[in-house]
Amino acid sequence: MSLYLVRHGQTEFNLAHRYQGALDSPLTALGVQQAGRMGELLATRVPAGTPMVCSPLGRARHTAEIIMRTARLRAPEIDPRLAEISLGAWDGMTDEDIDFAFPGARDGTTRWDWHFASPDGERYEVLAARLGDWLAEATASTTPLVAVSHGMAGRVLRGLYAGLERDETLKQDVPQDAIFRLAEGRVERIDCLPLETGGDGR
Repeated sequence: MSLYLVRHGQTEFNLAHRYQGALDSPLTALGVQQAGRMGELLATRVPAGTPMVCSPLGRARHTAEIIMRTARLRAPEIDPRLAEISLGAWDGMTDEDIDFAFPGARDGTTRWDWHFASPDGERYEVLAARLGDWLAEATASTTPLVAVSHGMAGRVLRGLYAGLERDETLKQDVPQDAIFRLAEGRVERIDCLPLETGGDGR
């Protein structure tokens, strides 16, 4: 089994440093370019017709559609288990918005785990359970699979696959210009060639 895990391309909310969670925003022009480059990279790694699966959120679906056309993969199947963490009332907010509307709510947290301090957001255990359920099915396949998901969801999927502790899982990088290959118990990062402009969209 080879699972190729992709994060969606840059979005308008990413550009504005606004947390999307269960909300959505469209890909930027750079995000569209990133999706195309990831499709070009996947075309060198998997055969045409390889199956795809993606989160139901629009940014992941748009990325998956671009990859599908570029790499000539199967039309993506939608799986709600690949959706991004919901931050509840914090969805769509910036850091400043959260600290103004919920003063002190993130006290004692770190830059890696504050997401789980939302009063009505998804907890780590719940997120890990639904992603782990999907991962168990995906890794049982004997054929390659391409999955398009999100930043936090991707961290947790890679952490579960590699057997990392929660703290290690949450500190992983979440690039929008690289693919992660999960195979034989290892996680391999495969970077796209840099854009001529030098932008990476993080």
